[in-house]
Amino acid sequence: MKIIPIHILVLISGMAALSWQVLWQVKSSLALGVSAWGTALTLAITMGGMCLGSLAIGHVLKGKAIARPVRIYALLECIIGVAGLCLGAAFTVVEGLDTWAWQAMPGNAPLVHFLGIILTMGVPTICMGATLPVLGLMARQSNLSLAILYGFNTLGAAAGALLAAFVLIPLFGVGAAAIIIAGLNLGVGAFAWTVRPEMSAASFSDSKIYSPAINIHAALFTVFATGFATFALEVAWFRSLTAAFRSTTDAFAIMLACVLIALGLGARLVPYLKSRNISLGALTGWAGILILLATPLVERFDLLTANMSSVAFLLPKWFFLTFCVIGPPVLLLGIALPWILEQQDRPRRWGGLYAFNAFASVLGALCAAWILLPSIGFAKTAWLAGGLVFVAGFILSADTKRKTKLVGFALLAFIVAAVSNSGVGRTRTQGWHVDNNVKPARVLESYEGPDATVSAVEYENGQRSIIIDGFTAAQQLSAAGKAGAEHYMAWMGHLPMLLHANPKNALVICFGTGQTANAVRRESPETLDIVDINPRVFKLAHNFSENEDVLSDPRVTPIIMDGRAYMRRTEKMYDIITLEPMPPTFAGVNALYAKEFYESARARLNPGGVIAQWVPFHILGLHSSLSIARTFREVFPNAILWVDPFSGTGILLGSSGDAAGFGKDWPGFLRGSISRDMSAEEVRQALVLRQDGMEIYTQEGDLITDDNQLLAYGRAVSDWHRFGKLEEENLIFLRAVHAQIERVK
Repeated sequence: MKIIPIHILVLISGMAALSWQVLWQVKSSLALGVSAWGTALTLAITMGGMCLGSLAIGHVLKGKAIARPVRIYALLECIIGVAGLCLGAAFTVVEGLDTWAWQAMPGNAPLVHFLGIILTMGVPTICMGATLPVLGLMARQSNLSLAILYGFNTLGAAAGALLAAFVLIPLFGVGAAAIIIAGLNLGVGAFAWTVRPEMSAASFSDSKIYSPAINIHAALFTVFATGFATFALEVAWFRSLTAAFRSTTDAFAIMLACVLIALGLGARLVPYLKSRNISLGALTGWAGILILLATPLVERFDLLTANMSSVAFLLPKWFFLTFCVIGPPVLLLGIALPWILEQQDRPRRWGGLYAFNAFASVLGALCAAWILLPSIGFAKTAWLAGGLVFVAGFILSADTKRKTKLVGFALLAFIVAAVSNSGVGRTRTQGWHVDNNVKPARVLESYEGPDATVSAVEYENGQRSIIIDGFTAAQQLSAAGKAGAEHYMAWMGHLPMLLHANPKNALVICFGTGQTANAVRRESPETLDIVDINPRVFKLAHNFSENEDVLSDPRVTPIIMDGRAYMRRTEKMYDIITLEPMPPTFAGVNALYAKEFYESARARLNPGGVIAQWVPFHILGLHSSLSIARTFREVFPNAILWVDPFSGTGILLGSSGDAAGFGKDWPGFLRGSISRDMSAEEVRQALVLRQDGMEIYTQEGDLITDDNQLLAYGRAVSDWHRFGKLEEENLIFLRAVHAQIERVK
């Protein structure tokens, strides 16, 4: 069996595996909704399937002489590829089951969610896990290093993360990407089937005498500790990195690639390190020490990246900075598992150790997200992970002097980490605002949860904001402040209510500081449902007086759920739907601007119902704004565009009716008198585009769909080089369209 083909096969296999995980996350969030619980469940089933596959194949191959293990590898790859081709149909079935379960038996809906993920991802993840013991057989048969093969597979996974995020989905869409990735699996399988061994098969009988250099109990603890720490750090460190790099798919792909490249390089170095007689205990101990030292830098990533205003080579800059900080500890962390695997000579040992590592990985991610972050914060979570890894290194070290030195360095590193704690969540928040002249003076309240870090802060001028994963999601000016950036929030609520003759049931998706919900409430609907994915925003509501304690109103019902999933699951009909989600280019938010979402929303509107959608001109490139408007108009043909005169923010408005005169009458101004800061005439003047203007305005936009993920992949960074000028570009184009309409008239 030739060496080069095996390395290439393993590399491409890893590339396909991680690409599948990207697609699974996209498809599962669309089919079942975005939630911390859903993400945790997807991770658990993914890693659980790999754990089961590794254990099962190890048991099946027990004591057997396999002449051509590469053919088993080929078969597993083909099964993964075929399962991938069924991905779209499987998730369509799961989405239908989820909707039915929430409507027919809501108490058992989580069980359907669980079974749905197993149905779609069970078979391919089991096959992925089964490849590791088979790789061990292939390595032994060809006299190759299992650690090096494992490293190539991991480096391939890093390439897969970047390939899916920057090439496949942006250029081809989710459906075509699945076909391409399936083609990679099938191609690997077909080629592997033709490869012939150059050495005779060896028997890996359990009766064979084998004395590993590392005690099996120490090996198990090390495999557990490194697996637990790796995924706990991904959760903890990524939370901080997200605040610095924005919550985009581009940023997540870069962060994940940095981790995988470091792990792959660590595995690749195993034979060299062994040849130099370097102790695994020392390497693992130093991994724990470097984790402690890296955490203060990770805490300050928002400060390190604050001056990266130029978009030129922005993504490479992000990658370089991230890899320089987290790469060294993760590289050392990635040495232990392949080192220990290479010391084994039986499929059952390979499978068992790999499965134990996968189990620890799931446990690390879940504990970090659900227990450690909410209770002790991300920095201390990272310290704990580093401490666990250090203990593993200490146990592996046999030399007393080396142990003493490691303990000394570890204590010094802990002191540095503790003294350098920046007070995230207590005295400061991370995010874009570090560039601003006005910085948060104090943190009023902060929560680190499984889904996001949410803080209420107050500035020196009395202004208050809610910050979610580093992004200022909503703000409230001080009593002495003038109408400005936040002015549109109330009108996200007023406008759709004023356009409806008799709005009884209203729905607000995304709560923020509660100003939109309060504006809707003040227009006197009979019921008001507020849906938000993050329960913490409701807990922070009391920090913002502008919402006038809207949640205490008996007509108001807060609902914790993904807005899109709620729209599909509920049977309730509404007269008003208004939504202001996170920025459209943030990960997962494309779902609330896609054609499929608008169709679902229209189905939940009563005849003549009105929907309002936020269009943030200040953070969207012109093409993105036009595409949002075109997609909205595709489902609501009578759409109009209103631009807030104080903030310059756009608000799209549409009706489930087909009346061409939508936007001409504002019957809400005839209902009672409530205090609003704009008159009826001022509101009408801010209506910049009616139906005829929208037809011209949207001509150059593209439809946004679940498949093309237009806003999520490939748009964010391309717009950032004009950040600060985006609003001006959008408004200039709007004025040009308006002038064109006037000329026609």
